[in-house]
Amino acid sequence: MKARIPNQNQGNMMQKIQKMQEDMARIQTEVEETEFTASAGGGAVEVTVTGKHEVKAVNIKPEVVDPEDIEMLEDLLIASLNEAIRKASDAMDNEMGKVTGGFNIPGMPGGLF
Repeated sequence: MKARIPNQNQGNMMQKIQKMQEDMARIQTEVEETEFTASAGGGAVEVTVTGKHEVKAVNIKPEVVDPEDIEMLEDLLIASLNEAIRKASDAMDNEMGKVTGGFNIPGMPGGLF
């Protein structure tokens, strides 16, 4: 039986993959800890979420609170929440894309697909 000698390219590839995994884990943690803020209604409602999509803060200007028009306040909250979550998702996709170089890694953001 012949002994198998690892190919130098395989060793390099494994090192690159391990570095990419470490970079991805670091970036994921950084983005998850980052806060993203978005507003609606010209700043009448402002929402802050984390990269994990957890709501950290909601700020509502008093002049926007109209008991006769709760629907408008609800719409402003929805718009600002959705925008803040979109910012967090885009940041994760962009940062992971930098590490993966466009590779399609199933289940990970930043791939080509």
